Amino acid sequence: MLCNNRIQVNTNRKAMIQLKVILGSTREGRKGISVANWVYEAAKKRTVFETEFIDLKSINLPFMDEPEHPRFQKYTQQHTKDWSKKIEGADAFIFVTPEYNYGMPAPLKNAIDYLVKEWAFKPVAMVGYGGIVGGTRSIQQLKQVTNVLQMFPFDGLLLPNFTKQINEEGIFAATEGNEKAVELMFAQLEKLHKTLVDLR
Repeated sequence: MLCNNRIQVNTNRKAMIQLKVILGSTREGRKGISVANWVYEAAKKRTVFETEFIDLKSINLPFMDEPEHPRFQKYTQQHTKDWSKKIEGADAFIFVTPEYNYGMPAPLKNAIDYLVKEWAFKPVAMVGYGGIVGGTRSIQQLKQVTNVLQMFPFDGLLLPNFTKQINEEGIFAATEGNEKAVELMFAQLEKLHKTLVDLR
C-alpha cells in the first residue's frame, strides 16, 4: 500500500508544469528582486506549477565561453552543462526584467545565448519593471530573441514606476490590477504549455 502511494506521488509530480521564474538583473542593490519574489510566490500558489526561482546573480554564468555553437550541444564547461540541464527540464518560463538603455540586461541575454534547443517550443511570459515605460523596450527585444529560439513569448505584466509599490520591508505591494494580470499570465502559460508540449 505504501509503495502504491509513492508511485502516485511521483506520477503527480511529473504531471506538474515545471515553471522557471528567471530574474534578469544581477546588479548590486537591485530593486527588481522584490518583483521577482512576488511573481514566484504567486506562482507557487497555483497547484498546476512546480515553480523554481532562478536568480542569475546566483547562477553567475561567465560570458559565453563555449567553443562550439550551442545548437550542437557539445558543451565543454560544467557551468554550461548545469545550465542546460536546468533549462531542459523546464516547461515554461517567466522572465522578470528591467530595461537598460532600451534593451535587456547583458546577463539575461548571455544566459539565453548559452543554449538553443533547450529553449525551443516553450512558452515564456515577460514581466517588465522600471520607470515610465515599465521595461517595455526590454520586453520587445526579448520577444525578438525568443522568437528566433522557437519559443512562444507574450506580454505578462508591465510595472511602470514600480519602486512606489515597494514598502519599507522591501516587499512589492501588488495592486488589485497587478494580481489580476499575473493570474491571467499564469492561465495563459498553462494553456500554451498544453498546446506546445507535443511539439517538443
